[in-house]
Amino acid sequence: MRTSIGEITLQPVDVERDVELLHAWVTHPRSEFWMMQGASVDDVRTEYAGIVANPHQQAWLGTVDGRPTFLAETYEPAHSPLADLPELRAGDVGMHVLVAPPDGAPVRGLTTAVFGAVMAFCLDDPRHDRVVVEPDTRNDAIRALNRAAGFVELRDVILPEKTATLSVATRDDFAASRVAQSLDPTRGTVTHLTPGAMDRAQRHLVAKAIGELAHERLLVPTPVEGGYEITADDLTVWFEATRHELEHWSVDASSIAVTRVGEPVDPDVQHLIGALAPTLGVPDDLLPFYLEELAATLASSAWKQQHQRHGVDDLLLADLPTIEAAMTEGHPAFIANNGRIGYSARDHAAYAPESGSDVHLVWLGVRRSLSHLSLGRDLDEKALYAHELDDDVCDRFRGVLTAQGLDADDYLLIPVHPWQWEHKIAITFAPDVARRDLVVLGTSPDRYRAQQSVRTFLNVDRPHRHYVKTALSVQNMGFLRGLSPRYMRATPAINDWVHDLVSSDAELQTRGFSVLRERAAVGYTGDAYHRLAPSTGASAHQKMLAALWRETPHDRVGPGEQVATMASLLHRDHEGRSLAGAMVRASGREPIAWLRSYLDAYLRPVVHCLVAHELAFMPHGENLILVIEDHVVTRVLMKDVGEEVAVLDDQPLPADVERIRAAVPDHEKSLVVLTDVVDGFLRFLAAALVDDGVMGADDFWSTAAACVLDHRADHPELADAHARIDVLAPTFAHSCLNRLQLRNTRQMVDLTDQSSSLMFAGDLDNPMAERGR
Repeated sequence: MRTSIGEITLQPVDVERDVELLHAWVTHPRSEFWMMQGASVDDVRTEYAGIVANPHQQAWLGTVDGRPTFLAETYEPAHSPLADLPELRAGDVGMHVLVAPPDGAPVRGLTTAVFGAVMAFCLDDPRHDRVVVEPDTRNDAIRALNRAAGFVELRDVILPEKTATLSVATRDDFAASRVAQSLDPTRGTVTHLTPGAMDRAQRHLVAKAIGELAHERLLVPTPVEGGYEITADDLTVWFEATRHELEHWSVDASSIAVTRVGEPVDPDVQHLIGALAPTLGVPDDLLPFYLEELAATLASSAWKQQHQRHGVDDLLLADLPTIEAAMTEGHPAFIANNGRIGYSARDHAAYAPESGSDVHLVWLGVRRSLSHLSLGRDLDEKALYAHELDDDVCDRFRGVLTAQGLDADDYLLIPVHPWQWEHKIAITFAPDVARRDLVVLGTSPDRYRAQQSVRTFLNVDRPHRHYVKTALSVQNMGFLRGLSPRYMRATPAINDWVHDLVSSDAELQTRGFSVLRERAAVGYTGDAYHRLAPSTGASAHQKMLAALWRETPHDRVGPGEQVATMASLLHRDHEGRSLAGAMVRASGREPIAWLRSYLDAYLRPVVHCLVAHELAFMPHGENLILVIEDHVVTRVLMKDVGEEVAVLDDQPLPADVERIRAAVPDHEKSLVVLTDVVDGFLRFLAAALVDDGVMGADDFWSTAAACVLDHRADHPELADAHARIDVLAPTFAHSCLNRLQLRNTRQMVDLTDQSSSLMFAGDLDNPMAERGR
């Protein structure tokens, strides 16, 4: 392997050839933790002859530019003193490394390069998914190097000759580590950026751009022989498409043909948007930012093209983390929907939902007097941390504080996204770290996976533990994904209030509708950015250090039930098949019966909340968890309640819940369903099922209308509310999402007054209206 210090190679140890060299290395004073300080040459010969003869161990002599420089040992943990430890998994390989004592001036970077080369050597073997090490707990230097290489310290274990810190690193942990990047900063970062993958990504995004811009009436495709055509500056784009209700366009990506000044060119979404910019109203100074988000979305799409793991049939019985990682699309309406501006290529591999990478959260101690922890009903601080962290981890974190002469009781614990710690907190909050108002405690051993919302993590080792939502200062889909400590203070109280309302409503309970409560929120406000807030106003800097804990669906499902985000229904695999279509076929149900079960679990409860309680959710695909049995949706769990719920009337509210009240005129209240549900999600699901030949458009929208009508018939006491908030009205205001992002690509709405930021483009015909009369 070529590295910054030279060519590194590993070859099997030849005991007779190498024994004198090995003896000098393992008995050197610097090698005290190898526990062979008094060994003779014969002792070393016997030791390594035994290793060479053992089928479960190997010894390797390492060279740098041909010069013997280090010793490595690999072993099978299942045939070692670690054998009985429950943390071991199939695919593990154990490893030891000893760098030769210098015989001259030390070579800068030698140890890191050698360590990285040995890690790469271990993980290049496809049999190995994870490296296990067990350094002496007193060996601070090697433990620090292990952590820099992506190792997570699980716990201390008693072995025959030492007390060791059991540590593990997956292939993804190592790839994202500082050691791997120093070894080769380019390794594996752009293998997905191939002409073929990029052409597929470009065609997909150009097709989506045409469809959504036409839907928002920013483009008017012209019918021509065999298809449609649009022109922009010197570009002409021809394509085939199917038009559906709600002015939805299903554009055939494979049919797209582009000419520039009459000459054929490849589809290029950045070129298309640039040519359309005057028509789209993108401000000149913001156009480059939007083009950057498009480029990042293309890169993400190309990555998915190259790493597509599952067909839709594989996902029919998959677990939630697998489904989340398999999804090929972000938000169905936004064109630039996977920007994640701030992530490097390696960050994408380490943290993007589609990578399926394991993530170990960084934990900080935050000075209690400068922070705030809000807790839901019947939850206290001790119970929260006991639920999220094992006792030995809590003890380790407290030990970090006490070792610095600090009182551990003066600190709250807060989980932080690893990217946020490295790129923001450790730099932007450097004075706070130096004052010990913030103290980095280390990582926790549980593996988490990023969900499609990017900054929210699901615990895959302990599924009963909460989702963790973290602040993340990357630009994605028109926003920096921060979390405001002050805004979130009321989040647990709001969730408890919504939970009580939902739990006491007989209709909602009949439908199995419930919420995943955000049970606790913590945030740090001791920084300069908060102290200056009265003069500077709100800023992204005040949303960099906060987290919340949300209930997991794990404890809400029974035998035979599966969970998936609703967004996954729209997923299409590499053969173009939708997951929704596959579910209908696998269920054995008539398509209309399958659809009605889904709508009774989703549309009916959302309508009921609105007309019965004037309670509005934002029920888009990522905010709902579907509970599925025999491939049929039977009920839904609503999440993201604290930030995306509103009360639209003047009903009494507790003081700490008052924040969610929104003044909305009666004629706009139905948009909660018509914009967010009908146009925001059902439009796409209907097109998918129609395009896949599962059912006709009339069957789909007649079934949706019948769902609403049956609710009206079952609740005559709500007749006036239904008349006032009419989701079967003939038309409704056409709210446009891409127009928002194009107007201000960096922050598309004012989060404190979202309704006043909306942009409309006339009215849309309601496809349920005629079928519901």
